[in-house]
Amino acid sequence: MPEKPTYEELQQRILELEKAEFEYKQTEGALNEALHLARSTMDSLSAHICVLDEAGKILVVNESWRKFARFNSSTDPSAYVGTNYVMLCDTATGLSTEGAKEFAAGIRAVIKSERAEFSMEYPCHSPSEQRWFMGRVTRFADKGPVRVVVAHENITERKLAEEALRKSEERFRSISKSIPGVIYQFVRRDNGVYEIPFVSESAVRFLGRPLEELHNASQLFDDVHPDDLEGMWSSIEESARTMTPWLQEFRVVGKKGTQRWLRGVSSPGPLPDGGICWNGVLLDITELKQAEDNLRRSESLLRSIFQAAPIGIGVVSNRVFLTVNDMFCEMTGYSREEMIGQRTRMIYNSDADFEFVGTEPYRQIHEHGTGMTETRWQRKDGSVIDVLMNFAPINTSNLDEGVAITALDITERKKAEEGKDKLQAQLLQAQKMESVGRLAGGVAHDFNNMLNVILGYTELSMEKLAPLDPVQADLKEILSAARHSADITRQLLAFARKQIIAPKVLDLNNTVEDMLKMLRRLIGEDIDLAWLPGKNLGRINMDPSQLDQILANLCVNARDAITGVGRVSIETANATFGSDYCSDHSWCIPGDFVLLAVTDTGCGMDTKTVDQIFEPFFTTKELNKGTGLGLATVYGIVKQNDGFIHVYSEPGKGTTFKIYLPRDTSPVQNAEENTPKIPFSHGETVLVVEDEGSILRLTEEILKGLGYTTITANTPGKAINLSKVHSGQIDLLITDVIMPEMNGQQLAEQLMILYPKIKCLFMSGYTTNVIVHRGLLNSGLNFIQKPYSRKGLAVKIREVLES
Repeated sequence: MPEKPTYEELQQRILELEKAEFEYKQTEGALNEALHLARSTMDSLSAHICVLDEAGKILVVNESWRKFARFNSSTDPSAYVGTNYVMLCDTATGLSTEGAKEFAAGIRAVIKSERAEFSMEYPCHSPSEQRWFMGRVTRFADKGPVRVVVAHENITERKLAEEALRKSEERFRSISKSIPGVIYQFVRRDNGVYEIPFVSESAVRFLGRPLEELHNASQLFDDVHPDDLEGMWSSIEESARTMTPWLQEFRVVGKKGTQRWLRGVSSPGPLPDGGICWNGVLLDITELKQAEDNLRRSESLLRSIFQAAPIGIGVVSNRVFLTVNDMFCEMTGYSREEMIGQRTRMIYNSDADFEFVGTEPYRQIHEHGTGMTETRWQRKDGSVIDVLMNFAPINTSNLDEGVAITALDITERKKAEEGKDKLQAQLLQAQKMESVGRLAGGVAHDFNNMLNVILGYTELSMEKLAPLDPVQADLKEILSAARHSADITRQLLAFARKQIIAPKVLDLNNTVEDMLKMLRRLIGEDIDLAWLPGKNLGRINMDPSQLDQILANLCVNARDAITGVGRVSIETANATFGSDYCSDHSWCIPGDFVLLAVTDTGCGMDTKTVDQIFEPFFTTKELNKGTGLGLATVYGIVKQNDGFIHVYSEPGKGTTFKIYLPRDTSPVQNAEENTPKIPFSHGETVLVVEDEGSILRLTEEILKGLGYTTITANTPGKAINLSKVHSGQIDLLITDVIMPEMNGQQLAEQLMILYPKIKCLFMSGYTTNVIVHRGLLNSGLNFIQKPYSRKGLAVKIREVLES
């Protein structure tokens, strides 16, 4: 009988059992944790994974396998567990029959340890897309039960990329064969060694070397012409330093000594190892270089002929100079640098000449292939020459490529032909204008005196009647008609250059700006009025009212010439004319002038009309729509102020009136403000001398009504006698300028001997011959224009007495 264990032994055995149980539980927990980690790892992989036993049955599948199974069939993925996967491959429909059998045979070989692992790629296409997979079989247990891992990885993206790369390489090979040049890759390694990793097959034809030799950079540069080698290396180093494209032309020498020109073009880029790679192309430009040499020789020959020609030759495109020869520069006075790239307008005398040459010769070119015309050029120094021009297109089907022109100076010939006719026309025109002026001046002077009486007595009658008297309306009509007649008379006097003037030194820009508001109302809202003032403008010495007349007449004419909407431009500028220029232009005189130009976009005029527009009563307007005195008035005012006027116009292209007024350096006189009310006498005595009885009586009545003590005389002699016997002071002399016995200024000088403090006011419809000749009153003399109003006379008297 065995001995019973002692208590201590039992106690020890119990402790050993408890320890064994504890260790078992720890081992079981670690195993479960390892299994959980392994399963999690399998589930996290994108490949479809299953584990087979030695019979080929599925023991476990990962999450990717389950998702794939749910996507491709309605079978519950868990149903695959326990299925013989090898037999399933034998009967699979997703792979080709041969592919499935090959994969099944690979699994069997791994299970039987005939192979350590097996893999194969296979397609698994669906109707909607193409897919490829990589199947791998691996045995992972050398001891214990056999376990085989089967993994299927989707390699569709890799297969598509490989296919795309294959097609791209095929396209590149096809393109490189068809390009008329050499495609190359040129590399400089970090250690400074140069290599040619790639060069297209066409290099064999270009360089005459076998393709394998061309990968050696040193051999390639051996073929470069010695004179070009240094420049080539320098350009490569510059491209590497600045990382800018390499562009170089150089020669290569063949084995038989033949030379060919190549042009290398490439772009540099950095390499991961610190080197630089150029990808580019070499082009054979030998024939191009030969053509350039031939062209250069031809151009040199043509340039010699071009420069040596005794006539002006140039090429223009779209009215812009492309080139000109020396004779062309000599004719215009401009250098070649000043002309090339500039609009041809710079050499034409006028916009009309420029526009004509831009249409007529080109019309001839379209009809006959060439064109010819005469025109006028304005040289750089301002002189004008007559030119005969011939035109021939460089390309008849495309004039934008340029038109060759030749120019011959025919100024002397034209002068010889036109000199006699020009002098005769100038003489006839001057005689006609002078005769008409004398007639208009005489008629206007007599009529002006009558108007003064009509206006004066009408105003006096209106003063005597009650404001609501029915006769007031009739008198207002008479007053209005008389004032309108006075305006016409004033225009006649201006044309005759016998209108009295009160000139002032004016800033032309300021004067025009003061009129703009009125002028805009005058021409209407449909016509745009543009104001283009010149900078640093000189001043003029002129009666402001005359300037108002000029602008009003020209703007009204411009308005009437425009149908519908249009534009009227008023422009000022400084102008200077030399004697040489004026000798060829009869309409201007030498000196410094201020230009006032009025341009419209209206119907324009032909040459015949322009020649007649300044004649009195000549008009192109309908009956009752113009007096025919507007432009005649402008002409008279301009001539009276020693200026001149020139007109540019063509039918359908508008009209420009350019008025040149002499520049003045005198200080500007401030404009005096108008007195708002009729001023009355402060007890002064006035001597009135007027040979026209009706005006004398009218003036006397006006003065008495204003409170003045009046002495009247109808001759200068009577006035002197009355002044001698007068016992008191005579404060003011009002006298006509032109009278029998002596003129008004001579009378004033005699009366000032008797009355040294006497003030003088002159009145007239026009001046004496001296004043007419000089165009103004002597400095310090006061003047009032006939006909005058009661208020105008009252204001002027106070102005003179209080000055």
